[in-house]
This record gives sequence, C-alpha cells and structure tokens, in this order.
Amino acid sequence: MQTDTSSSPSALTLLSEEEIMFRDAVAGFAEEEVRPRVMEMEKAGKIDPALLPKYFELGLMGIEVPEQYGGAGGTLFMVTLAVEEISKVDAAAAIVCDVQNTLVNYPINRYGSEAQRAKYLPLLTSEVVGAYALSESGSGSDAFGLATRAEKRGDRWILRGQKLWITNGAEAGVFVVFANADPPAGHRGITAFIIERDFKGFSVGKKEDKLGIRASSTTELLLDDCEVPEENVLGPVGQGYKIAINTLNEGRIGIGAQMIGVAQGALGATIKYVEERKQFGRPLAEFQGIQFQIAQAATELEAARLMVYNAARLKDAGKDIAREGAMAKLFSSQVCERVTSLCIELFGGYGYTKDYPVEKFYRDAKIGAIYEGTSNMQLQTIAKAVLK
Repeated sequence: MQTDTSSSPSALTLLSEEEIMFRDAVAGFAEEEVRPRVMEMEKAGKIDPALLPKYFELGLMGIEVPEQYGGAGGTLFMVTLAVEEISKVDAAAAIVCDVQNTLVNYPINRYGSEAQRAKYLPLLTSEVVGAYALSESGSGSDAFGLATRAEKRGDRWILRGQKLWITNGAEAGVFVVFANADPPAGHRGITAFIIERDFKGFSVGKKEDKLGIRASSTTELLLDDCEVPEENVLGPVGQGYKIAINTLNEGRIGIGAQMIGVAQGALGATIKYVEERKQFGRPLAEFQGIQFQIAQAATELEAARLMVYNAARLKDAGKDIAREGAMAKLFSSQVCERVTSLCIELFGGYGYTKDYPVEKFYRDAKIGAIYEGTSNMQLQTIAKAVLK
C-alpha cells in the first residue's frame, strides 16, 4: 500500500498501486473520451452511442465480474473509483457504468445459476448494456408494493405490468426485472427474472425528460404477457425481495461515488475560477470569506468521500453494509447539493448560465437524494440500525 493524495485537494486515502493505476486510467478516459462529448450528449438527452463500446474496451462494464466470465475480477472499491472519476466530468456518463456493475452484474453473479452466469456475464462485460427494474408508478419507496405479476404456465412465466424510472432502459439489452408470483404472500411472492429485450411481450416505453443527468436514459418498461423461460428465474422463486435489498445496498455505494464525483467536479471548477476571477483589484481566492466557504466545502466533501470508501471496503470484506451504505448515500447526496449550490454562488451570475459547468453539476446533484432509495428511506434504514 502507498499513500495517495491526488484524488482531491485535501484527500489522504490509502490506495494500492493497482487501484491508483486503475483510477488514473479511468480519469484519463473521462477526460479524453467523455468530456468532449458532455455538452452534445446533454443537449441531445442521450449517451453518444460511440461512447458505449469504449466502456467495454476499457473493462468498465465488468469490474467485479470474475475473469472466467470476461470480467476484470476487481472489487466494489474499484467500481467506486471508476464512478467517482467519471462523475467529476459527467454524472450521466458515470451512471451507465454504475448500474451495469452494481445493479445488473452483481445480482446475476451473486444469485444466478452457473448457466445464467455463463450466458449473460460474458455479454454484459463485452457488448450488452443492462438495466435493473424494480420501481413502478405505485411502488417507489414502498418498493415491495409491486403491481407487476408473474404467472407460471408450463415451462414459462408470463409477466404483466409496467416499470418506471428504469436507468439505461433505452440502451439495455438485458434487464433484471422484479414481479410478484404470489400476491397473497406479499413481499414473499416477489421473484426476480432475467429478461432479454427481444422477449415476446416486452417493450421499452416512454423516455423521461429530466432535470439532470439528462444524457442517461430513464424509461418505462411494458410487460404485456411477456414470456420468460423458466431458466431465466434469478434465484429462488419468492426470494426476489432479498435479492433486491442486497443489490440496492451495493448500488447505494455507487450513488455515493457519483455524488462525491459531482461535488469534486464542481468544486474543482470553482477553485480554478476564484483563483482567476478578480474583484476589487485582487482574485476572489484572496478574500477570507471565499476561502472559508471553500474550506468548509472541501472538508465536508472529504468526509463524504471517506464514508463512501469505507462502505465499499467493508462490502469487499464481506461485511453487512446496510447501515454504512445508507449513511454514505445520505450524507454524500446532502454534501453534493450543498457544494454544488455554493459553487453556483461563487461563480456569481456566470454560475447561472450554461456557459460554465457548475449549473449542470447542480442539476445533476439532485437525483442523489431520490434514486436507489430516497433520503427519507436512508434515514429509516439508519434509524432501525441505530435504535434496535
């Protein structure tokens, strides 16, 4: 291990040589391949299709997947580093990688049969984008109030329902979908399925027009008597709720990484600006009022980073991270909102225009308090752990 201090102006984080090299490679990728595309993708409201093959080429879509299935055999901490670095440039580009690793590859690798792993993981690490489908119009924070139904017919399952807020929905070819196969059993009837885009009865519906992370597709999924082979049931029938919970615990680390990346990207741009911008005959950075605000933001950001890193390390060590993951996501999203808001203020009128990057960072920050469990749901998880 060696001490590395380059991830932020005040960071002191222990990373291995391998992790430093990986992080720096992703940072280079973000600068060379993502940054030139950011504004056009933002205007178009979609990821540049030419960018996706580059994710696969660099190995960013299978970081934790074992090498035998075409992955890098890495760790959740490496996923965290990748998402953070890309988010410093564009949160929308980062979420493509995050969802693939934490919400799609993870449950298939963790709960899938050997046949499922052998079939889908090589595709997901080399060419196919994946998506995770739990939410519905009446099932958001009440994640297990699913209206989507699954009925067994011979050697197939028939799924009916609608999913909403599905990240990567427009690009994905493989979907991890949750439906209730035994409604009287409540959440114990929920079952997970692996669905391919061309399955009969499956279609992608409306694409949402969003405030932030605009280049990331968020769509509805339509299941109109969708036929799913029996071998595509993911995990035991009726155990989908456990798969969903454990998967989201990992996913929240990815969102925490996205938030610290967004905050760092905004803060970095702002530090450069206040060092160059002059008022009253001297740079803004020389005014104590500005210095103190920057110092406070940097301190909170470093605390959030350490919480996210700690949760990732604990998960890689095989520990239960329900509490730590909720804390990391909650705090990092709060810090991200505060830091990006401050950055707009320090840019003054320029910060409110699209000519400078901080307004986009500010818009992208808000989603952190909403998806993969709202802040109130994180507080509920933390309260249960603390008050038990």
